[in-house]
Amino acid sequence: MKIFNTQQIREADQYTIDHEPIKSSDLMERAAKSFVQWFEQYFEKQRKVFIFCGTGNNGGDGLAIARMLSFKKWQVKTVMVSKSSNKSHDCMINYLKLAEVREVAGIASASDLNFEIEKNDIVVDAIFGSGLSRPVDGIHAETIAYINQSGATVVSVDVPSGLFADDVSPKGAIVRADHVVSFQFPKLAFMLAENSMYIKNWIVADIGLHPEFIKNTESPYEYLEHSFIKNLLRKRTKFEHKGNFGHSLIIAGSHGKMGAAVLCSKACLKTGAGLVTAHIPGCGYHTMQTSIPEVMVSVDYNKKFLTSIPELDAYEAIGIGPGIDKNIETYEVISQLLANYKKPIVVDADALNIISKEQNMMKSLPEGSILTPHPGEFKRMVGFWNDDFERLEQQIAISKQYKVYIVLKGGHASISTPEGKVYFNSTGNPGMATGGSGDVLTGMITSLLGQGYSSLHASLLGVYLHGLSGDIAVQFMGEEGLCASDLIDFLPQAFMELREENGK
Repeated sequence: MKIFNTQQIREADQYTIDHEPIKSSDLMERAAKSFVQWFEQYFEKQRKVFIFCGTGNNGGDGLAIARMLSFKKWQVKTVMVSKSSNKSHDCMINYLKLAEVREVAGIASASDLNFEIEKNDIVVDAIFGSGLSRPVDGIHAETIAYINQSGATVVSVDVPSGLFADDVSPKGAIVRADHVVSFQFPKLAFMLAENSMYIKNWIVADIGLHPEFIKNTESPYEYLEHSFIKNLLRKRTKFEHKGNFGHSLIIAGSHGKMGAAVLCSKACLKTGAGLVTAHIPGCGYHTMQTSIPEVMVSVDYNKKFLTSIPELDAYEAIGIGPGIDKNIETYEVISQLLANYKKPIVVDADALNIISKEQNMMKSLPEGSILTPHPGEFKRMVGFWNDDFERLEQQIAISKQYKVYIVLKGGHASISTPEGKVYFNSTGNPGMATGGSGDVLTGMITSLLGQGYSSLHASLLGVYLHGLSGDIAVQFMGEEGLCASDLIDFLPQAFMELREENGK
Protein backbone atom coordinates (compact mmCIF):
# COMPACT_ATOMS: atom_id res chain seq x y z
CA MET A 1 0.00 0.00 0.00
CA LYS A 2 1.46 3.33 -1.04
CA ILE A 3 1.89 6.10 1.51
CA PHE A 4 1.08 9.41 -0.18
CA ASN A 5 2.00 12.83 1.16
CA THR A 6 -0.55 15.57 1.80
CA GLN A 7 -0.22 17.13 -1.64
CA GLN A 8 -0.64 13.76 -3.37
CA ILE A 9 -3.76 13.05 -1.30
CA ARG A 10 -5.26 16.35 -2.46
CA GLU A 11 -4.42 15.43 -6.04
CA ALA A 12 -5.99 11.98 -5.59
CA ASP A 13 -9.18 13.60 -4.29
CA GLN A 14 -9.31 16.02 -7.21
CA TYR A 15 -8.51 13.33 -9.79
CA THR A 16 -11.37 11.23 -8.43
CA ILE A 17 -13.73 14.22 -8.52
CA ASP A 18 -12.75 14.97 -12.13
CA HIS A 19 -12.54 11.45 -13.56
CA GLU A 20 -15.17 9.36 -11.78
CA PRO A 21 -16.79 11.94 -11.86
CA ILE A 22 -18.21 12.75 -8.45
CA LYS A 23 -19.03 15.92 -6.52
CA SER A 24 -16.57 16.78 -3.77
CA SER A 25 -19.44 16.75 -1.27
CA ASP A 26 -20.39 13.25 -2.40
CA LEU A 27 -16.79 12.09 -1.95
CA MET A 28 -16.98 13.49 1.59
CA GLU A 29 -20.20 11.54 2.07
CA ARG A 30 -18.41 8.39 0.95
CA ALA A 31 -15.61 8.99 3.43
CA ALA A 32 -18.07 9.55 6.27
CA LYS A 33 -19.92 6.33 5.42
CA SER A 34 -16.64 4.42 5.52
CA PHE A 35 -15.85 5.88 8.95
CA VAL A 36 -19.33 5.07 10.30
CA GLN A 37 -19.13 1.50 9.01
CA TRP A 38 -15.95 0.92 11.03
CA PHE A 39 -17.31 2.85 14.02
CA GLU A 40 -20.46 0.72 14.32
CA GLN A 41 -18.47 -2.48 14.13
CA TYR A 42 -16.12 -1.35 16.88
CA PHE A 43 -18.30 0.40 19.48
CA GLU A 44 -21.55 -0.32 21.34
CA LYS A 45 -24.48 1.93 20.58
CA GLN A 46 -25.28 2.72 24.22
CA ARG A 47 -22.17 4.91 24.50
CA LYS A 48 -22.56 8.67 24.06
CA VAL A 49 -20.62 10.31 21.25
CA PHE A 50 -19.20 13.87 21.23
CA ILE A 51 -18.05 15.03 17.79
CA PHE A 52 -15.75 18.08 17.70
CA CYS A 53 -15.60 19.65 14.21
CA GLY A 54 -13.47 22.34 12.63
CA THR A 55 -14.58 24.57 9.78
CA GLY A 56 -12.55 22.90 7.03
CA ASN A 57 -13.11 19.67 5.17
CA ASN A 58 -12.14 17.54 8.14
CA GLY A 59 -14.91 19.29 10.04
CA GLY A 60 -17.22 18.54 7.11
CA ASP A 61 -16.36 14.85 7.53
CA GLY A 62 -17.24 15.12 11.21
CA LEU A 63 -20.59 16.81 10.50
CA ALA A 64 -21.51 14.11 7.97
CA ILE A 65 -20.52 11.43 10.50
CA ALA A 66 -22.70 13.12 13.15
CA ARG A 67 -25.69 13.12 10.80
CA MET A 68 -25.25 9.46 9.88
CA LEU A 69 -24.83 8.33 13.48
CA SER A 70 -27.88 10.38 14.48
CA PHE A 71 -30.00 8.64 11.84
CA LYS A 72 -28.75 5.32 13.27
CA LYS A 73 -30.02 6.35 16.74
CA TRP A 74 -26.69 6.99 18.39
CA GLN A 75 -26.58 9.57 21.21
CA VAL A 76 -24.62 12.30 19.44
CA LYS A 77 -23.62 15.80 20.48
CA THR A 78 -21.92 17.85 17.75
CA VAL A 79 -19.69 20.83 18.47
CA MET A 80 -18.18 23.35 16.03
CA VAL A 81 -14.84 24.74 17.17
CA SER A 82 -14.10 28.21 15.80
CA LYS A 83 -14.12 31.91 16.41
CA SER A 84 -15.07 32.40 12.76
CA SER A 85 -18.27 31.60 10.90
CA ASN A 86 -16.32 30.87 7.71
CA LYS A 87 -16.62 27.26 6.61
CA SER A 88 -15.32 25.42 3.57
CA HIS A 89 -17.90 24.77 0.85
CA ASP A 90 -18.40 21.09 1.71
CA CYS A 91 -18.28 21.77 5.43
CA MET A 92 -21.14 24.25 5.01
CA ILE A 93 -23.18 21.74 3.00
CA ASN A 94 -22.90 19.18 5.79
CA TYR A 95 -23.50 21.79 8.48
CA LEU A 96 -26.82 22.71 6.90
CA LYS A 97 -27.81 19.05 6.45
CA LEU A 98 -27.06 18.27 10.09
CA ALA A 99 -28.74 21.44 11.40
CA GLU A 100 -32.02 20.23 9.89
CA VAL A 101 -32.11 17.24 12.23
CA ARG A 102 -29.79 18.01 15.14
CA GLU A 103 -28.57 21.07 17.03
CA VAL A 104 -24.93 21.99 16.53
CA ALA A 105 -23.24 23.63 19.52
CA GLY A 106 -20.45 26.16 19.14
CA ILE A 107 -17.19 26.87 20.94
CA ALA A 108 -15.70 30.34 20.67
CA SER A 109 -13.86 30.59 23.99
CA ALA A 110 -12.62 28.39 26.83
CA SER A 111 -15.76 29.15 28.86
CA ASP A 112 -17.75 27.16 26.27
CA LEU A 113 -15.83 24.00 27.11
CA ASN A 114 -18.31 22.80 29.73
CA PHE A 115 -19.49 19.45 28.38
CA GLU A 116 -20.01 16.54 30.76
CA ILE A 117 -17.81 13.97 29.05
CA GLU A 118 -17.47 10.70 30.96
CA LYS A 119 -14.86 7.98 30.64
CA ASN A 120 -17.26 5.61 28.90
CA ASP A 121 -18.08 8.21 26.25
CA ILE A 122 -16.50 8.49 22.80
CA VAL A 123 -14.98 11.68 21.44
CA VAL A 124 -14.65 11.98 17.67
CA ASP A 125 -11.93 14.44 16.67
CA ALA A 126 -12.67 16.12 13.33
CA ILE A 127 -11.05 19.49 13.98
CA PHE A 128 -8.08 19.49 11.60
CA GLY A 129 -7.14 17.03 8.86
CA SER A 130 -3.92 16.04 7.11
CA GLY A 131 -3.50 19.44 5.45
CA LEU A 132 -2.54 21.27 8.64
CA SER A 133 0.66 23.26 8.14
CA ARG A 134 0.93 25.46 11.25
CA PRO A 135 0.90 24.92 15.00
CA VAL A 136 -2.52 24.84 16.65
CA ASP A 137 -3.25 27.74 18.98
CA GLY A 138 -6.10 29.67 20.57
CA ILE A 139 -9.46 28.01 21.14
CA HIS A 140 -8.45 25.05 18.99
CA ALA A 141 -5.49 24.32 21.28
CA GLU A 142 -7.71 24.71 24.35
CA THR A 143 -10.25 22.30 22.86
CA ILE A 144 -7.56 19.72 22.11
CA ALA A 145 -6.32 19.96 25.71
CA TYR A 146 -9.92 19.52 26.88
CA ILE A 147 -10.31 16.38 24.73
CA ASN A 148 -7.03 14.91 25.96
CA GLN A 149 -8.01 15.47 29.59
CA SER A 150 -11.52 14.05 29.21
CA GLY A 151 -10.55 10.42 29.83
CA ALA A 152 -12.97 9.32 27.09
CA THR A 153 -12.07 7.08 24.16
CA VAL A 154 -10.83 9.36 21.37
CA VAL A 155 -11.24 8.57 17.67
CA SER A 156 -9.63 10.89 15.12
CA VAL A 157 -10.94 11.33 11.61
CA ASP A 158 -8.07 10.80 9.12
CA VAL A 159 -5.32 12.15 11.42
CA PRO A 160 -5.14 13.40 15.02
CA SER A 161 -5.74 17.14 15.00
CA GLY A 162 -2.50 19.07 15.39
CA LEU A 163 -0.33 16.26 13.98
CA PHE A 164 1.49 16.92 10.71
CA ALA A 165 0.97 14.01 8.33
CA ASP A 166 4.36 14.04 6.63
CA ASP A 167 6.60 16.45 8.50
CA VAL A 168 7.84 17.13 12.02
CA SER A 169 4.92 18.14 14.21
CA PRO A 170 5.34 21.29 16.29
CA LYS A 171 5.47 21.09 20.05
CA GLY A 172 2.06 21.95 21.36
CA ALA A 173 -1.55 20.91 21.07
CA ILE A 174 -2.04 17.51 19.40
CA VAL A 175 -4.95 15.15 20.00
CA ARG A 176 -3.93 11.88 21.67
CA ALA A 177 -6.10 9.41 19.78
CA ASP A 178 -6.94 5.88 20.86
CA HIS A 179 -7.98 5.16 17.27
CA VAL A 180 -7.38 6.87 13.95
CA VAL A 181 -9.46 6.10 10.86
CA SER A 182 -7.22 7.19 7.99
CA PHE A 183 -8.86 7.68 4.60
CA GLN A 184 -7.52 5.50 1.76
CA PHE A 185 -3.85 5.64 2.81
CA PRO A 186 -1.83 5.52 6.02
CA LYS A 187 0.18 8.64 6.79
CA LEU A 188 3.96 8.70 7.03
CA ALA A 189 3.65 10.12 10.56
CA PHE A 190 1.97 6.87 11.66
CA MET A 191 5.17 4.91 10.96
CA LEU A 192 7.43 6.87 13.30
CA ALA A 193 7.95 6.10 16.97
CA GLU A 194 7.98 9.74 18.09
CA ASN A 195 4.27 10.01 17.19
CA SER A 196 3.18 6.89 19.07
CA MET A 197 1.73 8.92 21.96
CA TYR A 198 -0.80 10.42 19.54
CA ILE A 199 -1.75 7.25 17.67
CA LYS A 200 -2.38 4.11 19.71
CA ASN A 201 -4.16 2.26 16.90
CA TRP A 202 -4.98 3.11 13.29
CA ILE A 203 -6.86 1.57 10.41
CA VAL A 204 -7.22 2.54 6.75
CA ALA A 205 -10.74 3.07 5.41
CA ASP A 206 -11.17 2.69 1.66
CA ILE A 207 -13.11 5.67 0.30
CA GLY A 208 -12.86 4.70 -3.35
CA LEU A 209 -10.27 7.14 -4.64
CA HIS A 210 -9.60 6.57 -8.32
CA PRO A 211 -7.46 3.42 -8.80
CA GLU A 212 -5.81 4.84 -11.92
CA PHE A 213 -4.34 7.74 -9.95
CA ILE A 214 -3.12 5.40 -7.21
CA LYS A 215 -1.53 3.02 -9.71
CA ASN A 216 0.21 5.70 -11.76
CA THR A 217 1.43 7.95 -8.93
CA GLU A 218 4.81 7.11 -7.43
CA SER A 219 5.66 7.30 -3.76
CA PRO A 220 8.99 6.54 -2.06
CA TYR A 221 7.08 5.01 0.87
CA GLU A 222 5.04 1.81 1.02
CA TYR A 223 3.33 -0.14 3.76
CA LEU A 224 3.70 -3.92 3.49
CA GLU A 225 0.46 -5.84 3.07
CA HIS A 226 -0.23 -9.56 3.27
CA SER A 227 -1.47 -9.64 -0.32
CA PHE A 228 1.86 -8.26 -1.58
CA ILE A 229 4.15 -10.40 0.58
CA LYS A 230 2.42 -13.70 -0.14
CA ASN A 231 3.16 -13.31 -3.84
CA LEU A 232 6.89 -13.07 -3.16
CA LEU A 233 6.99 -16.54 -1.60
CA ARG A 234 8.10 -19.16 -4.12
CA LYS A 235 6.46 -22.51 -4.68
CA ARG A 236 8.54 -25.64 -4.10
CA THR A 237 8.20 -28.43 -6.65
CA LYS A 238 8.18 -32.17 -6.07
CA PHE A 239 11.71 -32.91 -7.23
CA GLU A 240 13.51 -30.18 -5.29
CA HIS A 241 16.55 -31.16 -3.20
CA LYS A 242 18.64 -29.43 -0.56
CA GLY A 243 21.06 -28.12 -3.16
CA ASN A 244 18.27 -25.97 -4.60
CA PHE A 245 17.85 -23.97 -1.41
CA GLY A 246 21.32 -22.69 -0.81
CA HIS A 247 24.16 -23.25 1.61
CA SER A 248 24.21 -20.41 4.14
CA LEU A 249 27.06 -19.55 6.48
CA ILE A 250 26.42 -17.96 9.86
CA ILE A 251 29.45 -16.30 11.47
CA ALA A 252 28.47 -15.76 15.08
CA GLY A 253 29.10 -16.27 18.77
CA SER A 254 31.73 -15.73 21.43
CA HIS A 255 32.29 -16.88 25.00
CA GLY A 256 29.07 -16.18 26.92
CA LYS A 257 27.14 -15.29 23.74
CA MET A 258 26.72 -18.63 22.03
CA GLY A 259 22.96 -18.31 22.37
CA ALA A 260 23.04 -15.68 19.62
CA ALA A 261 24.78 -18.10 17.28
CA VAL A 262 22.29 -20.87 18.09
CA LEU A 263 19.25 -18.65 17.53
CA CYS A 264 20.61 -17.23 14.29
CA SER A 265 21.60 -20.63 12.89
CA LYS A 266 18.34 -22.32 13.83
CA ALA A 267 16.29 -19.49 12.35
CA CYS A 268 18.31 -19.79 9.15
CA LEU A 269 17.52 -23.50 9.01
CA LYS A 270 13.81 -23.10 9.85
CA THR A 271 13.39 -20.46 7.14
CA GLY A 272 14.11 -23.08 4.51
CA ALA A 273 17.87 -23.12 3.88
CA GLY A 274 19.07 -26.33 2.22
CA LEU A 275 22.28 -26.37 4.24
CA VAL A 276 23.53 -24.26 7.13
CA THR A 277 27.05 -24.02 8.49
CA ALA A 278 27.89 -22.03 11.62
CA HIS A 279 31.41 -20.67 11.99
CA ILE A 280 31.91 -20.28 15.76
CA PRO A 281 34.64 -20.11 18.41
CA GLY A 282 35.74 -23.40 19.95
CA CYS A 283 33.79 -22.87 23.17
CA GLY A 284 30.52 -23.29 21.30
CA TYR A 285 31.18 -26.55 19.48
CA HIS A 286 29.29 -28.91 21.80
CA THR A 287 26.51 -26.39 22.34
CA MET A 288 25.86 -26.07 18.62
CA GLN A 289 26.15 -29.78 17.83
CA THR A 290 23.75 -30.83 20.56
CA SER A 291 21.19 -28.01 20.23
CA ILE A 292 20.91 -28.02 16.41
CA PRO A 293 22.19 -31.33 14.98
CA GLU A 294 21.08 -30.32 11.48
CA VAL A 295 23.57 -27.43 11.39
CA MET A 296 27.17 -28.12 10.37
CA VAL A 297 29.91 -26.50 12.42
CA SER A 298 33.12 -24.78 11.40
CA VAL A 299 35.29 -24.18 14.47
CA ASP A 300 37.68 -21.27 14.87
CA TYR A 301 40.98 -22.23 16.47
CA ASN A 302 40.38 -19.62 19.17
CA LYS A 303 38.09 -20.90 21.90
CA LYS A 304 36.58 -17.61 23.11
CA PHE A 305 36.07 -15.44 20.05
CA LEU A 306 36.45 -15.44 16.28
CA THR A 307 39.82 -14.74 14.69
CA SER A 308 39.48 -16.23 11.19
CA ILE A 309 37.03 -17.17 8.45
CA PRO A 310 36.59 -20.50 6.68
CA GLU A 311 36.80 -21.02 2.92
CA LEU A 312 33.91 -19.06 1.41
CA ASP A 313 33.42 -20.55 -2.04
CA ALA A 314 30.73 -23.02 -0.95
CA TYR A 315 28.27 -20.46 0.40
CA GLU A 316 25.43 -18.69 -1.41
CA ALA A 317 24.87 -16.30 1.51
CA ILE A 318 26.63 -15.20 4.69
CA GLY A 319 25.23 -13.62 7.84
CA ILE A 320 27.68 -12.16 10.34
CA GLY A 321 27.48 -10.43 13.69
CA PRO A 322 25.26 -12.03 16.34
CA GLY A 323 27.28 -12.36 19.56
CA ILE A 324 30.73 -12.04 17.95
CA ASP A 325 31.90 -9.33 20.40
CA LYS A 326 34.36 -6.58 19.44
CA ASN A 327 37.83 -8.04 20.05
CA ILE A 328 40.61 -6.58 17.92
CA GLU A 329 41.05 -9.93 16.17
CA THR A 330 37.38 -9.91 15.22
CA TYR A 331 37.94 -6.69 13.27
CA GLU A 332 40.32 -8.71 11.11
CA VAL A 333 37.67 -11.40 10.57
CA ILE A 334 35.35 -8.81 9.05
CA SER A 335 38.15 -7.31 6.96
CA GLN A 336 38.94 -10.77 5.55
CA LEU A 337 35.30 -11.40 4.78
CA LEU A 338 34.87 -8.11 2.93
CA ALA A 339 38.07 -8.69 0.97
CA ASN A 340 37.18 -12.23 -0.09
CA TYR A 341 33.40 -12.38 -0.54
CA LYS A 342 31.71 -10.22 -3.14
CA LYS A 343 28.12 -11.39 -2.91
CA PRO A 344 25.65 -9.51 -0.67
CA ILE A 345 26.06 -10.30 3.03
CA VAL A 346 23.77 -9.79 6.03
CA VAL A 347 25.40 -7.67 8.75
CA ASP A 348 24.07 -7.41 12.30
CA ALA A 349 24.96 -6.66 15.91
CA ASP A 350 28.67 -6.39 16.73
CA ALA A 351 29.64 -6.68 13.06
CA LEU A 352 27.59 -3.53 12.49
CA ASN A 353 29.25 -1.81 15.43
CA ILE A 354 32.69 -2.66 14.05
CA ILE A 355 31.92 -1.62 10.48
CA SER A 356 30.35 1.64 11.70
CA LYS A 357 33.71 2.69 13.14
CA GLU A 358 35.63 1.94 9.95
CA GLN A 359 34.76 4.05 6.90
CA ASN A 360 36.78 1.76 4.64
CA MET A 361 34.73 -1.22 5.75
CA MET A 362 31.50 0.59 4.90
CA LYS A 363 32.88 1.35 1.46
CA SER A 364 33.91 -2.30 1.05
CA LEU A 365 30.47 -3.73 1.70
CA PRO A 366 29.34 -5.76 -1.33
CA GLU A 367 26.61 -4.00 -3.28
CA GLY A 368 23.18 -5.22 -2.19
CA SER A 369 24.28 -6.18 1.32
CA ILE A 370 21.67 -6.01 4.07
CA LEU A 371 22.33 -4.19 7.34
CA THR A 372 19.95 -4.90 10.23
CA PRO A 373 20.53 -2.34 13.01
CA HIS A 374 18.30 -1.59 15.95
CA PRO A 375 17.98 2.16 16.72
CA GLY A 376 21.01 2.16 19.03
CA GLU A 377 23.23 0.50 16.44
CA PHE A 378 21.93 2.85 13.78
CA LYS A 379 22.79 5.84 15.96
CA ARG A 380 26.35 4.54 16.17
CA MET A 381 26.36 4.44 12.37
CA VAL A 382 25.10 7.96 11.70
CA GLY A 383 25.38 9.93 14.92
CA PHE A 384 22.66 12.22 16.25
CA TRP A 385 19.29 13.05 14.71
CA ASN A 386 16.76 15.64 15.83
CA ASP A 387 13.60 13.70 15.04
CA ASP A 388 12.42 10.52 13.34
CA PHE A 389 11.90 12.26 10.00
CA GLU A 390 15.57 13.24 9.99
CA ARG A 391 16.51 9.71 11.04
CA LEU A 392 14.53 8.36 8.09
CA GLU A 393 16.35 10.73 5.72
CA GLN A 394 19.68 9.51 7.09
CA GLN A 395 18.65 5.90 6.58
CA ILE A 396 17.76 6.59 2.95
CA ALA A 397 21.01 8.51 2.41
CA ILE A 398 23.18 5.63 3.67
CA SER A 399 21.32 3.09 1.53
CA LYS A 400 21.92 5.26 -1.51
CA GLN A 401 25.54 6.10 -0.70
CA TYR A 402 26.71 2.53 -0.08
CA LYS A 403 24.15 0.73 -2.29
CA VAL A 404 22.90 -1.35 0.62
CA TYR A 405 19.56 -2.29 2.14
CA ILE A 406 18.98 -1.17 5.71
CA VAL A 407 16.46 -2.95 7.90
CA LEU A 408 15.95 -0.60 10.84
CA LYS A 409 14.26 -2.71 13.49
CA GLY A 410 11.43 -1.60 15.76
CA GLY A 411 7.70 -0.99 15.48
CA HIS A 412 6.90 -0.67 11.76
CA ALA A 413 10.47 -1.71 10.90
CA SER A 414 11.66 0.29 7.89
CA ILE A 415 13.51 -1.26 4.94
CA SER A 416 15.36 1.29 2.81
CA THR A 417 16.76 0.50 -0.65
CA PRO A 418 19.68 1.81 -2.72
CA GLU A 419 17.07 3.50 -4.96
CA GLY A 420 15.75 5.57 -2.05
CA LYS A 421 12.50 3.66 -1.47
CA VAL A 422 11.31 2.71 2.02
CA TYR A 423 8.97 -0.11 3.00
CA PHE A 424 7.35 -0.16 6.45
CA ASN A 425 6.43 -3.47 8.03
CA SER A 426 2.88 -4.21 9.17
CA THR A 427 3.52 -7.25 11.39
CA GLY A 428 5.01 -7.66 14.86
CA ASN A 429 4.15 -6.66 18.42
CA PRO A 430 5.79 -5.30 21.61
CA GLY A 431 6.41 -8.82 22.92
CA MET A 432 9.17 -9.14 20.32
CA ALA A 433 11.21 -6.47 22.11
CA THR A 434 13.39 -9.10 23.74
CA GLY A 435 17.01 -10.26 23.52
CA GLY A 436 17.74 -12.55 20.58
CA SER A 437 14.87 -11.39 18.39
CA GLY A 438 17.30 -9.61 16.07
CA ASP A 439 19.52 -12.70 15.87
CA VAL A 440 16.52 -14.66 14.62
CA LEU A 441 15.84 -12.04 11.94
CA THR A 442 19.45 -12.15 10.74
CA GLY A 443 19.25 -15.92 10.33
CA MET A 444 15.97 -15.65 8.44
CA ILE A 445 17.18 -13.01 5.98
CA THR A 446 20.44 -14.91 5.40
CA SER A 447 18.45 -18.07 4.65
CA LEU A 448 16.22 -16.31 2.10
CA LEU A 449 19.21 -14.66 0.45
CA GLY A 450 20.89 -18.05 0.17
CA GLN A 451 17.78 -19.54 -1.43
CA GLY A 452 18.10 -17.10 -4.30
CA TYR A 453 15.74 -14.33 -3.27
CA SER A 454 16.96 -10.84 -4.19
CA SER A 455 18.28 -8.63 -1.40
CA LEU A 456 15.04 -6.65 -1.50
CA HIS A 457 12.73 -9.66 -1.39
CA ALA A 458 14.84 -11.41 1.26
CA SER A 459 14.57 -8.29 3.43
CA LEU A 460 10.83 -7.83 2.92
CA LEU A 461 9.94 -11.49 3.37
CA GLY A 462 12.25 -11.89 6.34
CA VAL A 463 10.92 -8.86 8.21
CA TYR A 464 7.28 -9.67 7.47
CA LEU A 465 7.55 -13.37 8.43
CA HIS A 466 9.55 -12.48 11.54
CA GLY A 467 6.73 -10.21 12.70
CA LEU A 468 4.01 -12.63 11.61
CA SER A 469 5.62 -15.41 13.63
CA GLY A 470 5.64 -13.07 16.62
CA ASP A 471 1.97 -12.22 16.08
CA ILE A 472 1.08 -15.92 16.06
CA ALA A 473 3.29 -16.68 19.07
CA VAL A 474 1.90 -13.84 21.17
CA GLN A 475 -1.56 -15.40 21.03
CA PHE A 476 -0.18 -18.32 23.05
CA MET A 477 2.63 -16.72 25.05
CA GLY A 478 1.40 -13.19 25.73
CA GLU A 479 3.68 -10.20 25.26
CA GLU A 480 5.59 -10.60 28.52
CA GLY A 481 6.13 -14.33 28.05
CA LEU A 482 7.37 -14.16 24.46
CA CYS A 483 11.05 -14.91 23.86
CA ALA A 484 13.21 -15.16 20.75
CA SER A 485 13.15 -18.95 20.48
CA ASP A 486 9.34 -18.77 20.29
CA LEU A 487 9.69 -16.84 17.04
CA ILE A 488 11.57 -19.77 15.55
CA ASP A 489 9.05 -22.29 16.89
CA PHE A 490 6.16 -20.47 15.23
CA LEU A 491 7.89 -19.86 11.90
CA PRO A 492 6.26 -22.94 10.30
CA GLN A 493 2.81 -21.53 11.11
CA ALA A 494 3.81 -18.16 9.64
CA PHE A 495 4.86 -19.83 6.39
CA MET A 496 1.68 -21.89 6.35
CA GLU A 497 -0.45 -18.78 6.77
CA LEU A 498 1.18 -17.22 3.72
CA ARG A 499 0.97 -20.39 1.64
CA GLU A 500 -2.63 -21.20 2.54
CA GLU A 501 -3.85 -17.82 1.35
CA ASN A 502 -1.68 -18.10 -1.74
CA GLY A 503 -3.08 -21.49 -2.70
CA LYS A 504 0.34 -23.15 -2.31
